[in-house]
Amino acid sequence: MSLKLAVFDFDSTLMDGETIDFFAEELGIGQKVAAITEEAMSGRLDFFESLQQRAALLKGLDFSVVKKISENLPYMNGAKETIAALKAKGLTVVCFSGGFRTATGYAKDILGYDADFSNVLHEKDGKLTGLVGGDMMFSYSKGDMLQRLQKILGVSEEETLVCGDGANDLSMFAHAGTRVAFCAREILEKEANIIIKEKDLTKILEQL
Repeated sequence: MSLKLAVFDFDSTLMDGETIDFFAEELGIGQKVAAITEEAMSGRLDFFESLQQRAALLKGLDFSVVKKISENLPYMNGAKETIAALKAKGLTVVCFSGGFRTATGYAKDILGYDADFSNVLHEKDGKLTGLVGGDMMFSYSKGDMLQRLQKILGVSEEETLVCGDGANDLSMFAHAGTRVAFCAREILEKEANIIIKEKDLTKILEQL
């Protein structure tokens, strides 16, 4: 059966790093935020709670800085080429991110995916308020959105490829026939049927 839908995580998958950690560096709290991110991605901390904690720590950061960082992120080796190759085969390619629309929305046209579902850092008077909302707030969000997308597009689990690196990708792994763990935490590798250890997304194409 041929694939029709591919869903990629953004942070540490399509992009080389964690967007929120780049923001935190600006405030001098990079290590503090990165530690919370690691706990969440390894499955030791509830994703929703971790997102709230990290967003709160960003309170006061200029939104202009958020936009500038979001538009200068390092994309993963092979991201653009892999998406182009999948689209050439007729797949719809989508990005699900527990990160932020400022990054995923900007990257959409650069990397070439069809749509992005992510979260929004609330800003008021040009500064972050420490609040966050959006499509990908919970540990189950990606799986929930994937099932809805499959129904809309008329795509089965067997026709779906998902690719991610952390615990918040587990919920979408439960609803896809092709499950790629990309430079991933052990908790996700256990549920994958393709494991890529090298930071090169084109390695996925060799497995299809």
